[in-house]
Amino acid sequence: MLLSMVQEGEFMKAIERFLKYVSFDTQSDEESLTSPSTEKQKKLGAYLLQELKEMGVDDAHMDEYGYVYGFIPSNCGSKNTIGLISHMDTSPDASGKDIHPHFVTFHGEDIEIGNGKKLTKEELKGKEGHELIVTDGTTLLGADDKAGIAIIMEMVYQRMNSKKDYPNFIICFTPDEEVGRGTEHFNYDWYKERAKNAVTYTMDGGRIEEINYETFNAASAKITIHGKSIHPGSAKDKMINSQIVAMELFRLLPENERPEHTENYEGFYHLTNMKGDVETTQLSFIIRDHSREKFEMRKEKMKEVVATINEKYHDQLVELVLKDSYYNMREIIEKHFDMIDLVRECMLENGIVAQEIPVRGGTDGATLSFHEIPCPNLGTGGENFHGPLEYLDVTDFYRMIKVLETLFAKKILK
Repeated sequence: MLLSMVQEGEFMKAIERFLKYVSFDTQSDEESLTSPSTEKQKKLGAYLLQELKEMGVDDAHMDEYGYVYGFIPSNCGSKNTIGLISHMDTSPDASGKDIHPHFVTFHGEDIEIGNGKKLTKEELKGKEGHELIVTDGTTLLGADDKAGIAIIMEMVYQRMNSKKDYPNFIICFTPDEEVGRGTEHFNYDWYKERAKNAVTYTMDGGRIEEINYETFNAASAKITIHGKSIHPGSAKDKMINSQIVAMELFRLLPENERPEHTENYEGFYHLTNMKGDVETTQLSFIIRDHSREKFEMRKEKMKEVVATINEKYHDQLVELVLKDSYYNMREIIEKHFDMIDLVRECMLENGIVAQEIPVRGGTDGATLSFHEIPCPNLGTGGENFHGPLEYLDVTDFYRMIKVLETLFAKKILK
């Protein structure tokens, strides 16, 4: 059973920490104007800061925006630095409150997790014998990205309790990554002052063999439609139902360019939220594409759709606010490919054949890369993020810790 393995295992404390972290409800809020978007994220931040201090990390603090920073100088005079970053918030797409994780082992059959939900043997193929942490089917798990936090804290624990030589080590835990604001108040000056001769990675991926350095180019589109509410008994030729206009607008976007119809390098328009009544309807879209050229074309398409509706009704019924979120970091990472080669080498030494997979999403690393902190993304062993089928592959979680141990050993010299 997994529980006995965790109790006796080499990285027992890492799993214990993970289970503690997911007990914090840290869901972010895309509608909020505050920083962080939800105050409850600071509760986890304060707990992590306390842990760092208790481990002996003197140069650690949490700022007013909820970012947690820590720096541990080399214990052997190394001039090199490793930076690791994870985010504290969980997705608004599913509840992160009152999570009830439990342990299962995959033996080649479907796994019933609860609430009528199951992980199928097809999606778990290749994980025979692996221990998993799953939900009870009512919430997400929070492996995205508390598994990343737990891995980083395990590396801090090792650094502060080992006689081995280590390079400089810098960490950051960010809020609001899930709502595209993870680096909005990132303290670049503090980080760069300490990140000399550094390689920096986000620990925010899924499968541990995947190295991500290609992300979407991303934008948000907020649309407000102003209708005309008239008593339905006398509405003929007068009423404009903003909800009907919203459906009309949605149908003008390509049906086959939605997330449910795309994969790999294919971009999309994704309606994430819609609310309204006859008088006013609001739509929230995200726009994604790996190609910068196609990304710009998608934004133009959105403008054209809005203009078409306004022209049809001979009025400015529709307001559009477009905002870029982040860009594909490949153009930056290509200039620092030694970072990819280094982690690929560390994986291979631990029996993992690296795969370079484009992210159909984004990470804090995308924005950091465009602020002179090149930052590829590494996996943690989590899967099925943002929903009740989310799980953590504990076996792979442990293996990623071993990869980082190898990385720290190599970075002393490289």
